[in-house]
Amino acid sequence: MGRSVLITGGNRGIGLAIARRLADGGDSVTVTSRSGEPVKGLSVAQCDVRDTASVEAAFKAVESEQGPVEVLVANAGITSDQLIALLKEEAFTDVVDTNLTGAYRVAKRAVRGMMKLRRGKIIFISSIVGLYGWAGQANYAASKAGLVGLARSLARELGPMGITSNVVAPGLVDTDMAAGLSEERKAAILGAVPLGRIADADEVAGVVAFLAGPDAAYVTGAVVPIDGGLGMGH
Repeated sequence: MGRSVLITGGNRGIGLAIARRLADGGDSVTVTSRSGEPVKGLSVAQCDVRDTASVEAAFKAVESEQGPVEVLVANAGITSDQLIALLKEEAFTDVVDTNLTGAYRVAKRAVRGMMKLRRGKIIFISSIVGLYGWAGQANYAASKAGLVGLARSLARELGPMGITSNVVAPGLVDTDMAAGLSEERKAAILGAVPLGRIADADEVAGVVAFLAGPDAAYVTGAVVPIDGGLGMGH
């Protein structure tokens, strides 16, 4: 039987690619979105990761349908780009609350069942921006960098219970978020990428599937860049 999997923000882009990859592998997968609109072939739970009650309701729905969450992929994220001199405080806190505190909320809820099972996989979707930095994205970079500290702390805390905690850090990926960038911005990024191309969401999904699978049983606290060489170890 497949495992119970929950992917936040899994209704499109990278999250959807991960969901389809794990579902194709036989797992029971539920994705969350703020709207709760249907996604073909997948179970959907309405959830706003900024709200603890909403997170609790989503987990209860998943647990009733497919059992305790064994694999959590914390993928939900937003951007609100602006130069620091013009960046409003609410734009900073909104991004951090969704991308970082939201990941904390779902991880905290997920480990409740994982500790009872004495196993589990937690995977945080960060970004190369969180490691590399990028002008105009101080809020986004801070939130994504914070996921590394969160994941590594959980790796130490939960490892004795058979629970792993890892991070993937994609670079520029062919998603709606990337589509919102100007051609000049894309060209500037790709000019620094040794492979010279944008990534496909399925390439990120493949790495997540590895970290969620048995071959990564001895991998925890890792940060895996999927950036075409842009960060070069950062």
